Amino acid sequence: MHPNFDLEPAATAMAAVVGAMADEQLTAPTPCTDTTVRDLLAHVIMLTEAFRQAATKEAVGRSVGPETVLPDDCEAWRGPADWDGATEAGGVSAPAVVMAMIALNETVVHSWDLALATGQRPAADPSHLAVLLEFLSDTPAEGTPGMFGSVVPVPDAAPELDRVIGLTGRDPGWTR
Repeated sequence: MHPNFDLEPAATAMAAVVGAMADEQLTAPTPCTDTTVRDLLAHVIMLTEAFRQAATKEAVGRSVGPETVLPDDCEAWRGPADWDGATEAGGVSAPAVVMAMIALNETVVHSWDLALATGQRPAADPSHLAVLLEFLSDTPAEGTPGMFGSVVPVPDAAPELDRVIGLTGRDPGWTR
């Protein structure tokens, strides 16, 4: 596992994608089945708070609600305590380092989803892709219930981002 990786490049990439969106794109479809850009943005905002609370351990013993308002300080996964022990997000308990990898996966993959849905070029930090390829390497062919669908086969020689996307049940060739 890769403890203490920096989530900031993934968050910055997500912010750039969201910042480049136009209001009229909110109703556009995304690679997530039956999900519009607006729906996916709402999901991402909810996850932002859920994973912030996971880092601070505020979520242990309770799940974040779907109508979350982000606090002024959303910083998380920066201090050593954020990476230690067990935590919870969305009713799922896991070691904090695993929860951080799930947060990274959600950020990178949903940045890709939103970029493609809005006609942007998706990008991801190469070090994050290495972490995610290792993290997702044991994904069963049928996918991970509640997280993503069946693995989409992608050649080993394909770009790392395409391989990550395939492991999360998405077709790297998806177009809007």
